[in-house]
Amino acid sequence: MFSCSSDESSNTSPSVINYFPLTTGNYWTYDVTTVGQSITNRDSLFVANDTVIGTKTYKKMKTLTIANGFFTNTLRNNGLRKEDDAIYLTGDAGLNLGDVLPINLSVSDFIIFKESATVDQQLSTISGTINQDLQGYPLVIDYTLKTTALESLLNYTSEDNTLYTDVKKVKITLNAKISTSVTVAGFTIPVVILNPQDVLVSTQYYAKNIGMVYSNTNITYELQDFSQYGITLPIPQSGSQTQNENIDTYLVN
Repeated sequence: MFSCSSDESSNTSPSVINYFPLTTGNYWTYDVTTVGQSITNRDSLFVANDTVIGTKTYKKMKTLTIANGFFTNTLRNNGLRKEDDAIYLTGDAGLNLGDVLPINLSVSDFIIFKESATVDQQLSTISGTINQDLQGYPLVIDYTLKTTALESLLNYTSEDNTLYTDVKKVKITLNAKISTSVTVAGFTIPVVILNPQDVLVSTQYYAKNIGMVYSNTNITYELQDFSQYGITLPIPQSGSQTQNENIDTYLVN
């Protein structure tokens, strides 16, 4: 299944321009690296089958194992469908802030890519509130998730020197504010532990008739300092992580 390299992929190309071919059986594998770490993980994403959600038919996206990368983890076990020149995502998107604080949110027909979008055009946005427990701390997470079209590239050269032509970039941004309740001197008071900030920014490159070929995801956050009150939260005071997903092999029809 994984014998074709990115420059030896299927000779069968889609008959029309398609930046994310969703034919059942298509697959993509990615080398996932984290800056500052020597380990390279491997993700395998594939189009499994048709699935009906509500009244609409989607393609079920799956991975062979638990996904390491942000892109593959976001699509894993969720549905994608194409309408006109846009790709819509429906399902539960699992986001991890540096593998410390998981944020699970549901999206419905959230646009992750649109071929005809202009530079800086907002494709989709969703805001909401999640109540989540973290080691006894009741967290209230207010979030906004949005996708924005970026510039198009005539050519893009990957880290392994593979040249891709006609590439379009998309940015996914997660802004979050986190509050909780703490007990000080016998009184329970609400506090904001994370002021509103962009905690996740992922830039993805989609190549014509192939799909997503490269993703760069930055996760950063800075919590409020409550040490003067004798409060120790079960989360590091700050975090920063940069992750890259580079396509290795693929088969698209």
